[in-house]
Amino acid sequence: MKKNTLLQILFSFFLVCQFTFAQVDVVYNDLVWSDEFNTNGAVNSTNWFHQTQLPAGGNWFNNEVQHYTNQLTNSFVDAGLLNLVAKKENFTDQAVTKEYTAPRLNSKFAFKYGRVDVRAKLPKDAGTWPAIWMLAKNVNEDGGFFDALYGTVNWPACGEIDIMEHGITRSQPDNYIQSALHTPSSFGNTTNIGGVVVGNDISNNYHIYSMNWSPNQISFLLDGVVYYTYNPTVKDTNTWPFNTEQYILLNIAMGGIAGPIGTNFTQTSMVIDYVRVFQNTTVDTQAPTNFTAVVGAITGSSIELLLNGTDNSGNVSYNVDYGTGTSAAFSPSGVQKSLIISNLSPVTNYTFNVTAADASGNPALNNAIVLNATTLAKLECSGTDTQAQEGSFSLGYKYAFETIGTSVKITFELLDIKAGLIALLRKQSNLSETQMTPVSGQIFTQTITGQTLNSTINYAVKFAYANGLSVTKYFSYVVGSSCSLGLETSSELKQHYYPNPVENKLNLQLLDDQNQIILTDLLGRKLVELTVKSSYILDMSDFKSGIYFLNVKNSYGIQNVKIIKK
Repeated sequence: MKKNTLLQILFSFFLVCQFTFAQVDVVYNDLVWSDEFNTNGAVNSTNWFHQTQLPAGGNWFNNEVQHYTNQLTNSFVDAGLLNLVAKKENFTDQAVTKEYTAPRLNSKFAFKYGRVDVRAKLPKDAGTWPAIWMLAKNVNEDGGFFDALYGTVNWPACGEIDIMEHGITRSQPDNYIQSALHTPSSFGNTTNIGGVVVGNDISNNYHIYSMNWSPNQISFLLDGVVYYTYNPTVKDTNTWPFNTEQYILLNIAMGGIAGPIGTNFTQTSMVIDYVRVFQNTTVDTQAPTNFTAVVGAITGSSIELLLNGTDNSGNVSYNVDYGTGTSAAFSPSGVQKSLIISNLSPVTNYTFNVTAADASGNPALNNAIVLNATTLAKLECSGTDTQAQEGSFSLGYKYAFETIGTSVKITFELLDIKAGLIALLRKQSNLSETQMTPVSGQIFTQTITGQTLNSTINYAVKFAYANGLSVTKYFSYVVGSSCSLGLETSSELKQHYYPNPVENKLNLQLLDDQNQIILTDLLGRKLVELTVKSSYILDMSDFKSGIYFLNVKNSYGIQNVKIIKK
């Protein structure tokens, strides 16, 4: 047990904050509510409510088998510690008899946005489900402390935040704890889950289980270290019902989805040293300083912005407005943030208005910084096809190969409607398959890294679905090429002309040591006629913007290429 004075609380929180600044978007500094459990006996009724009313039907959810009680044997304070005890005992309440009893406490304090810290030891007995969690104050759950006055919204539309739960993940390693979010878009067996294996035994050692909740995201921490953050791209009533006050629940459930209870079970405890809630009540008037923003790497579809600033809160938030869209990010004070603005159009100029602010909304004094940058020609080949090497296609599929630095992003979309669809990227050399990432609908993507400019890669995609599969033909793509911009090349002539569109210098990589080239304009007027080596730079800086045609003749044949001059 750890005795706590106000000075110790502030000092320990200061130490935690030194690690937290770099991990969460808002750091909460002011202790607004706590229970240190310093008075022996019954649980402090000013802080806590015993929720004992059975749901309709006489059983708790998830096939649990316990009665929740207000008995002193199930919840009490002793020597500065809250003891929550689950017991095997016959107990009759509300005309229902059950074989197990346990506690379920509701905090009488509710809040919106902040940080919760709970220092606890957890039971690991088979069939037990200890939990530290939160529900919205407006949840319609008969018997809850806030229900009579505020219970108007059904679960899961109210939103549920599971700070820590143990016992329902028996397939995981020992000492594994998890956090979860239940929302209308994902509830019950939710996909919004993060977990971590605790280094020291959770039943014999205290650990601090924390949740940091801001308007932007919810992060879960173990002993001050973030292990899962929930931050959906679209925040609406389906994905983000977390904009109303929530209260804290402490309980131990028995059986049900926690699995069979041990035959020798008699009782077990979750022991809690403290529960603390932090918010920011002190007005912060200090604006971020040293705010800088510059353009970083540029591709045909993205522009990187390098952002930096310092602030006393420990973090700086950045917002970017570029006419057709907006983007936001945050970074620890003094740490450069790389923000990639993606899905941009090639050969297009963009103006970015970049602003910085702290968690309190104080703007940087030199807001806004205006940046201009033009995307490059998109080095992409794309199209639609119906050819198959296995199975068949009706409507066919779309494909795209895009070079981004030394990586190639490969995207395929199946146009035939299929159920249970997955896509696997098939590499021709050293035949192998890698499952692709679903984007939306029937679109899948995969990025292969560490590619060499001008090398040729060969890939197909296997679409597997209910009761069948279809495999596309193999596509050969030259890394760095931009055939979608008019590179008219036969499959036999692997020659390269870049960048295209070109601003000044056009690089030619040809197959022969002696190559005849002729450049003409749209009217067919001959502008350049030369015999060049296999590597040659054609200076087009004196030509006007427009479309030109390059004719290349060598021992491999004749090739005509459309060149766009910016």
